[in-house]
Amino acid sequence: MAAFSMLQLGFGFSFRDLYSTAGLQRLDAVFGAWLGQADAALAARLASARADPDALGRKGESELLIALAPQLEDFLAQLFGVESEVTALQAAQHELAPLFACKRQVVQRKALNKYKADHAAGFDGDALRAELEAKLGEPLVGQRGELAFASHVGAWGRDEAAHAADIDLALRYAAWAVQTPAGKARHKSGVLFKAPRKLDYLQLIPVERETRGGVDMWRLPDDHLRRRDGFALTDPGADLAGGLDQAHYCIWCHEQQKDSCSSGLHEKKPANAGAAPFKKSPFGVTLAGCPLEEKISEFHKLRAEGWALGALAVICVDNPLVAATGHRICNDCMKSCIYQKQDPVDIPQSETRVLKDVLALPWGFEIYGLLTRWNPLHVRRPVPREATGKRVLVVGMGPAGFTLAHHLLNDGHTVVGIDGLKIEPLPVEQSGVTPFGTSVAFAPIRDSASLREPLENRVMAGFGGVAEYGITVRWDKNFLKLIRLLLERRERFALHGGVRFGGTLTAEGAFGLGFDHIALCAGAGRPTVLDLPNGLANGVRTASDFLMALQLTGAARRDPVANMQLRLPAVIVGGGLTAIDTATESLAYYPVQVEKFLARYEALTLEQGRAAVEATWSDDEREIAQEFLGHARAIRAERAAALAEARPPRVLELLQAWGGVTIAYRRRLIDSPSYTLNHEEVAK
Repeated sequence: MAAFSMLQLGFGFSFRDLYSTAGLQRLDAVFGAWLGQADAALAARLASARADPDALGRKGESELLIALAPQLEDFLAQLFGVESEVTALQAAQHELAPLFACKRQVVQRKALNKYKADHAAGFDGDALRAELEAKLGEPLVGQRGELAFASHVGAWGRDEAAHAADIDLALRYAAWAVQTPAGKARHKSGVLFKAPRKLDYLQLIPVERETRGGVDMWRLPDDHLRRRDGFALTDPGADLAGGLDQAHYCIWCHEQQKDSCSSGLHEKKPANAGAAPFKKSPFGVTLAGCPLEEKISEFHKLRAEGWALGALAVICVDNPLVAATGHRICNDCMKSCIYQKQDPVDIPQSETRVLKDVLALPWGFEIYGLLTRWNPLHVRRPVPREATGKRVLVVGMGPAGFTLAHHLLNDGHTVVGIDGLKIEPLPVEQSGVTPFGTSVAFAPIRDSASLREPLENRVMAGFGGVAEYGITVRWDKNFLKLIRLLLERRERFALHGGVRFGGTLTAEGAFGLGFDHIALCAGAGRPTVLDLPNGLANGVRTASDFLMALQLTGAARRDPVANMQLRLPAVIVGGGLTAIDTATESLAYYPVQVEKFLARYEALTLEQGRAAVEATWSDDEREIAQEFLGHARAIRAERAAALAEARPPRVLELLQAWGGVTIAYRRRLIDSPSYTLNHEEVAK
């Protein structure tokens, strides 16, 4: 428990104060007094808003929150003693500002208007680059090179007459970099030389047709190929520049009350009519915006101005469990973005980047956690309510269950969460709960990275429902631990796994134990069993069952002895996101499966001999074993060749040669749910 002495909170607070209602009430009062000294007029506005929140209106609330957020950021920095780190983060954001000004004002408005694609195709990109680098004094490579370009172009623009030739050189290079295949490839990982694409709803994914076995099918071009090996995190998300890029791309339309990402896109309504209905996408999908009505435009404005903690505080007003949303999770906000004819703002990416940047600060998890309990920007409920004495049983600890539990706790209720899965205990010093359910003191977490585990080695902890066993490693499941800690550290919360509602515990039994209410958050989905002959034959299984077994049994990891058999070629029937996930995970699992089989086969035959190992095999098992061994040896040979030639192993090509994985859908690609609801997942 030495970590207790490491966190020295300001304003006379102890760590335990941050987890008690009385402590949070005192903290709110201290913030009010501090704000009164820093900006008396703003403090008066806050007090007035809390007295009558409904009188504010949407626009008034937005203006108040944007004014308060920088003050709250300064207060939090002082409270946790991280002023220098917060200042450094602000400086890092401001240092990147020339990129976004240059991108919009020079690259997109000038270069692309002056030199169209057919003109840019005739440019010698290498020659332009060499000439530019001589003027920049450094290579035009990576973020540093892009910053040098933006800074020099900005300086040249202050005296255009004297630097006309330099500016034209920069415009020609920018036009080449944005509009030609070679330029796009060279600056693929940057943010400067990019422009929004016009949306063609019939071709949101750049697929190309190929014929296999006399059957026409679609595939992505080779330049979209992302090689994957095992079950490590496949998409780490945007870096700081990438997140800021989206915040600057946003036009902050809350200022005109046109923030459709939050409130939805509405049809025009006649005068004196009722509420206007939501618009629909070309695919008939209702564009209702964020289900939480998160203040997206507001947090983007704050983020673009350099206030990361302030932006997170605004997010947490409507979406305190932001760790469970954002990148690779939801996209309702993107679909309703004001940009309907070009690429929308990647709001989920931006949102998650804000959270990551705050978590990366010393005591970042504690700062985030505090904002889920005490948030002075939440004018209706800045602190948790006093205990009501009411007890609620929440059945299911998936996204619905843990979100409901959080809000019930903040409303003052006692909550017990149960789940049918076995829930692994967390370290006592982190959660404050022993394996026997006893509450003990817990330590503050200075470094959020200490909570992280490599996904390829991570043991499924049982908490999170579909977010644990249904979502693939495209999403960082370490976020589930953060959410669980936010709940388990609360004094009026208890969590129990291995409890089947209706069996282990019935509704009558729950009410008999003193619960006042039962909330069913057990999920609505179940495996889809097709009504066709041999639908449950050997080798046929439902996609959701496959994904659950892959993750819950540990089959995806290389060390467990869990056995889940998959053979190639594999055909996935369906066009939803579950089908997409099943296809990607099948391709990732097959090499793991056969390589594990080969390693264990070799170990056993070395110890017992081949005859003894194969003595009990049936003919079918022998056929499958020889297939697995042959494929595993081919993969081993390819890995060795790749190592010798200093290149990535071409395992995917082997899988495709063995039949690969095919998605079969009865209608067109553009009619599939995965395409109409979330085409980004299909493309990725």
